Amino acid sequence: MSDLSSEISSFCTNAKPRSFSDIKLMSPLPRPSKILCMGGNYREFGARDPEPMWGFLKDRDSVIGPGDTVILPEVDANIFHHEAELVVVFGQSGKSIHKSDAMDYVFGYTCGVDVSARIYSGSRVFSRNTDSLPIAEHKSHRTFAPIGPCITTKDEIEAPHNLGVQLRVKNELRVNYNTSDMAHSIEESIEFVSNLEEINPGDLLFLGTNHQGLGAIQNDDLIDIEIERIGGFSFNVSDPLRRRWARGIDELTAKDIREGTGGPGAKVRPL
Repeated sequence: MSDLSSEISSFCTNAKPRSFSDIKLMSPLPRPSKILCMGGNYREFGARDPEPMWGFLKDRDSVIGPGDTVILPEVDANIFHHEAELVVVFGQSGKSIHKSDAMDYVFGYTCGVDVSARIYSGSRVFSRNTDSLPIAEHKSHRTFAPIGPCITTKDEIEAPHNLGVQLRVKNELRVNYNTSDMAHSIEESIEFVSNLEEINPGDLLFLGTNHQGLGAIQNDDLIDIEIERIGGFSFNVSDPLRRRWARGIDELTAKDIREGTGGPGAKVRPL
């Protein structure tokens, strides 16, 4: 340990400073053992009552970092949505964690986008299980979990249930909500997922999104996400098929989720 301390001290003394713009940040957690996700966990600006908790898993190989590129797969999707979310980073192992102890297991927080292919074809839609966490196939394509730019430790965020979340597409503001709209608290969410899955250090928990600002992501898009007290990052989008959707907020999805009349993207198709 003393040798390592000497190396760090020497580096801090002798290394030449570099401009932040000259470096590329990597994903703060390039390959977590699990990506747990809460579903339907926002009240859509108070329009909906909390529904029973449910969740799913994203494939751990779907993680990318700042400046990377989301590749839209060649699947017959109604639309590809961006879901900007506050993400918990776990710091220790646990199972069946009571909500009163839940924050002891939190190391910090980061920003995440749950990229989602909306596909409605019977068995391909994953079930909303409450006794297990199924893998959400069309949220688990490679590159479908951008996270970054850093991990902000728990002690630096006194009020995680009062953070502004914004997402822009080509500088157009789409997502703009506060985590105070969360239907089930961080503590409740941790209790729920830990009753179904073992929690390990470095695991991620996506806490869900408010759907009122969702819109299509498509070829050549530049996406910027920012969460108060954490920071923000950008990533690109590439679609080999060059599919196109209407720009702006997906108002059909916003209305369906707000009123409980349909799933995200159920009434949308490419142009």
